[in-house]
Amino acid sequence: MAPDFLVHEAADGVGVVVVEGLKANQEITGWVMKEDETVTITILNDIPIGHKVAMQDYAEGDTVMKYNTDIGKVVAPIKKGEHLHVHNVKTKRW
Repeated sequence: MAPDFLVHEAADGVGVVVVEGLKANQEITGWVMKEDETVTITILNDIPIGHKVAMQDYAEGDTVMKYNTDIGKVVAPIKKGEHLHVHNVKTKRW
């Protein structure tokens, strides 16, 4: 079965959705590429293809990691399974 989302490595706090039509309260399956593992998560929001899903809870001020790289600062609390995007994470570049 093809995954619904991809995670580069287990240390990453987000996965990237790779299918259309994911709806709130749906259990989805992901592939953690580096470790070649399958994970499941229940999403709390509709999440569009190409957007991120939180793999853990985040508090305001936390750093989000993807590809072992800092991709931004949390500006509003995020629960595991929530849509993670510009409404709750901002770049630290400016």
